[in-house]
Amino acid sequence: MTYVVIDACIKCKYQDCIEVCPVDCFYEGENMVVINTEECIDCGVCEPECPVEAIKPDTIPDAEKWVALNQEYAEMWPNIAEKGDPPADADDWADTPDKLSQLSENPAQQ
Repeated sequence: MTYVVIDACIKCKYQDCIEVCPVDCFYEGENMVVINTEECIDCGVCEPECPVEAIKPDTIPDAEKWVALNQEYAEMWPNIAEKGDPPADADDWADTPDKLSQLSENPAQQ
């Protein structure tokens, strides 16, 4: 099993999960973070840290698409090991469903 980040993270990117990850398997895009599913050790400590419940085990329905999305962007985006600031309008997006169309493929600005 591995954990994945789903579209609930898009435009929220709170990053509470970053600080608890013992293996630094998060990667940062412009408006979302993802988990490198090959580096994740399945400890689950990140899941309860997400205020928008965007982190899920790979046993959810449609898990294959989330595993693929997370791995694809983890291979393109920079690793993030320290929590940064969420976007200024993160709270405005927190309850918005189905945000996949809002995903930016760009890496985070370093």
